[in-house]
Amino acid sequence: EKKPCPLCSEDKYKACYSHKLHRHLLNFHWKVSVEFEGYRMCICYLPCHPVKPNLVGDQTFSKMGAHYHCIICSATIARRTDMISHINRHVNKGETESRFITVPAPKNSHQVLKESATDVRVLPNYSTPQKTDSYFNPKMKLNRQLIFSALAVLAKERTPIDCLDAFGATGIMGLQWAKHLRSSVRVTINDCNENSVTMIQENCHLNKMKVKLNTKEDDNDEAIGDGEDSTDTIEVTKMDANVIMHLRSFDFIHLDPFGTTMNYLDSAFRNVRNLGIVSLTSTDISSLYAKAQHVALRHYGSNIVRTEYYKELAARIVIAAVARAAARCNKGIEVLLAVALEHFVLVVVRVLRGPASADDSVRKIRYLIHCQWCEERIFQKEGNMLEENPYQQLPCDCHGSMPGKTAVVLGPLWSGALFNAGFLRRMYFESAQYGLDEAQSLLKTLVCEAECTTSKHYSMYASCEETKQEECGVYIKTPNTSPESLVYSLGKRKSDEVTRNANKRQKAENSAEHPAFYYNIHRHSIKGMNMPKLNRFLNYLSEAGYRVSRTHFDPMGVRTDAPLAQFKTVLLKYSTPTYGGGQVEDAEVLEEDRSGAAAAVFTKDCPPHCAAD
Repeated sequence: EKKPCPLCSEDKYKACYSHKLHRHLLNFHWKVSVEFEGYRMCICYLPCHPVKPNLVGDQTFSKMGAHYHCIICSATIARRTDMISHINRHVNKGETESRFITVPAPKNSHQVLKESATDVRVLPNYSTPQKTDSYFNPKMKLNRQLIFSALAVLAKERTPIDCLDAFGATGIMGLQWAKHLRSSVRVTINDCNENSVTMIQENCHLNKMKVKLNTKEDDNDEAIGDGEDSTDTIEVTKMDANVIMHLRSFDFIHLDPFGTTMNYLDSAFRNVRNLGIVSLTSTDISSLYAKAQHVALRHYGSNIVRTEYYKELAARIVIAAVARAAARCNKGIEVLLAVALEHFVLVVVRVLRGPASADDSVRKIRYLIHCQWCEERIFQKEGNMLEENPYQQLPCDCHGSMPGKTAVVLGPLWSGALFNAGFLRRMYFESAQYGLDEAQSLLKTLVCEAECTTSKHYSMYASCEETKQEECGVYIKTPNTSPESLVYSLGKRKSDEVTRNANKRQKAENSAEHPAFYYNIHRHSIKGMNMPKLNRFLNYLSEAGYRVSRTHFDPMGVRTDAPLAQFKTVLLKYSTPTYGGGQVEDAEVLEEDRSGAAAAVFTKDCPPHCAAD
């Protein structure tokens, strides 16, 4: 049976079935409601608050305006902010008794979703976040798996560790930490929203976890459990994220606010422990991906433009801001992981205490010179001396052959490595151990990208053996060895000795400097020529003596240390002409063995420059 909306007139919203009416009430009225002492004052569209008539020509138009009804007095107020101020004035005067018969807000029917063997109860409109309700995004599953893998690696280094999910929402991430890592971690889930804190407690009970409630208004902790069946305890706090990070120290901190994370970096690095990990997820991709350049300049202090490598540019902008925030606290960073996908930019860094580490990190923040004609790019040279002609730093000669100014200065950006190959290998093993399928494929690509190799096969057996030896040994870097060639000091070690030698282990895991940025093979294709397959082209560049790999930033991107001119030369050398119409007659095949190149195919009808090449 169709039912009308009790808060809208019939001409504004016609009667509909119950499921549509329920969705209309949630998204149209409940979303902008004002809460007071357990009751909600929903917005009303009934003809009880007329708007002043408007005179247009000889006709007078009058419409009914949206408004709120105060439950304390008989006032009707149009704006939500004015309604909140109106309620606050009543509270300040001590007027809290309602003059009307109020009906308690109905409880929403919750849905239970399951992810990584963890149940979480969400609202029916979990995909459309509200200001007073928790938000759960299923598309961020890969992000949660990557963060869990990083935490699992840290838990193998030292136990137990204190970890914080600063923006809990439904608490799904903290619940996965506690449920799988058990006694290795002490989980704290924080949120400043009261409804989110309530939902986190319910989800803890749903997964048979004890809850230790702690709020800034009440210093006494309250333990809530389910009896003997509960084996783990999760601390739930209701504070501002900056406050809890100022008050307490943690080994692992994850920041995932709505938008930019810049407002919370100073607090995160102030009390994070030495060799701890800070992970942050930035979802303000409109500014990071150069769609709102003025916002990127305001938030990150960096000048950017839209380029073919805009995703890596976004990751380096975030890391540069992280390095500056850590340096203000006399701490340096080591980048373990940087991922930029469609919906988010994830950065995972390890904190190194001391002014020397801070100085080393700040030195890696440099400006980038970008040619707008050929999209060649290079970091500016170190030093404070002003060069007479900065265009000379670019490998290309577009400034001499093209009129006007051809290059722009971008940044400041992070110029160091984006990955730690040893840490990524251990993350890969942890993801395989806990069955994180989505993270495994990405981590496999990241390991190859960190080592700048075209290897398609990653040895899972070698990773398992490395991790098993690591549990009973300490990494020791020997001189004149590559970062991957490590010698293990076997034997059982005490936990304090492992912690003491953790810094040496991190230095041993540092991968070689991989080439900065990448080229899109389609962006630099030659008109009228068929490009070789991507994997074959990678082999051609490798045979030419350059380091090369694929990149997760762009499915058709090639990360290489070859200059753009050499990149185009190799691409042209192994491309074949494209014929427009008809059949090709009298094709001649010439095999060139002088330079070891592959066979080149052309016809008599080719243009002269093709035949010459």
